[in-house]
Amino acid sequence: MEQQIEKAIDFKKYLKRTDILDFDNPSITSLIRDRGWKKMTEIDKVKSIYNYVKDDVKFGYNIADNISASEVLKDGFGQCNTKANLFMALLRAVGIPNRMHGFTIHKTLQKGAITGIWYKLSPTNILHSWVEVYVNEEWFNLEGLILDKPYLTGLQEKFSDCKTTFCGYGAYTNNFQRPQVYWNQNHTYIQEKGINQDFGLFDTPDDFYKLHQQKLSPFKRWIYQNYVRHLMNKNVERIRRTVSNNG
Repeated sequence: MEQQIEKAIDFKKYLKRTDILDFDNPSITSLIRDRGWKKMTEIDKVKSIYNYVKDDVKFGYNIADNISASEVLKDGFGQCNTKANLFMALLRAVGIPNRMHGFTIHKTLQKGAITGIWYKLSPTNILHSWVEVYVNEEWFNLEGLILDKPYLTGLQEKFSDCKTTFCGYGAYTNNFQRPQVYWNQNHTYIQEKGINQDFGLFDTPDDFYKLHQQKLSPFKRWIYQNYVRHLMNKNVERIRRTVSNNG
């Protein structure tokens, strides 16, 4: 009984709705109903939602990190931070507690996705996050959902000679050809080798972004939002397209 009361108190904050985690948005509630996620077991909920955010939501660069989960769903693509927003919202909607772990990563991890003068002008440290999910009385670090399967496969084909450490194009892993990106009650990672600063744990992404924002001048932010990220998305799509063409 004491354990049940303790969980009810401790985990309530990991299930709450926020402006970013707007899981009551009609687009999200409709998706959850269509996928039947609420009827699944706890393990299957996490696995199915994880796979959805990983592969049905493509890897790509949104207008900002702190957009709502429903905006990410509408875009149909996301990167580490925005996919985290959607993943957390979907999990909370079906009763799975979760929290955010905030970091920065070195910009070399993005080289290839961003190139030339834009790479040189980009911040050295880039905001990063992964989601920690509580299931079976254990916290799991789930970062491996950032890159969708066609994109990761395209990278692996393009750099087929690389069997160990790879850094660039949104990935930094020591096992490039077989990274741990699928969840079966394990931690998953695809960018963690690039981490250079740890901001710790946050109950919600809203809390994280109140304290930490990407360090860009207003002009650079405008350039990124209106020009650079579109170039980055084209570079990403070019990699993804190689799989379709070869298939």
